[in-house]
Amino acid sequence: MRPSGRDVREMRPVSIETDVTRHAEGSCLIRCGDTHVLCTASIDERVPPWMKNSGLGWVTAEYGMLPRATHSRMQREAKKGQSGRTQEIQRLIGRSLRAAVDRSALGERQITVDCDVIQADGGTRCASITGGWVALRLAVNKLMKAGMISSDPLTDHVAAVSCGIYAGQPVLDLDYPEDSEAGVDGNFVMTGGRRLIEVQMSAEGATYSRDQMNTLLDLADAGVGTLVGAQKAALG
Repeated sequence: MRPSGRDVREMRPVSIETDVTRHAEGSCLIRCGDTHVLCTASIDERVPPWMKNSGLGWVTAEYGMLPRATHSRMQREAKKGQSGRTQEIQRLIGRSLRAAVDRSALGERQITVDCDVIQADGGTRCASITGGWVALRLAVNKLMKAGMISSDPLTDHVAAVSCGIYAGQPVLDLDYPEDSEAGVDGNFVMTGGRRLIEVQMSAEGATYSRDQMNTLLDLADAGVGTLVGAQKAALG
């Protein structure tokens, strides 16, 4: 039995609310159970210096957690400096989103996706990727509506979900009690067409077999399907 009482194939409730901030070109609040992440996308009509005159656009991401997003208060990273975990997660978000972007169609501009965790209960990087894509989609829609780009640079949806082996069973969408006790923990990033973008899997106390990995991939495939459905519903 999972701590939440969910079936091994059952996702936490997912909701995505769009246009939740006034100033960002794209924004959403994604809730995956008790994990809540605010995602905003900001357009800059410049690219990093190393990309200047390349004709290509760029999508990047930043990630952070509010001090009381977790059970006990964390010190703000603005005070102590970014942790290695934060840097790793924001690079993952950026890589994941760029995998479904035609950078030549985007033109020589940068879109920065900020993912700020309001409340954490496992799967914050996956929620950030899923919600970050929605914010990116909304920002690109504004570029297209304004006639600033002639073709859609987003080639597919991008979503991510966690899976793992908890109490000897492969389970979908780990919450914190499961994540902290899982023998195997994995994050799966896919396109809407179920093409793999990135897989992060590690044994946390027990090794796993090829068959178990395939089972987790199957669970992730179903979970991403649910998340893409939530993205489409949120965008209308």
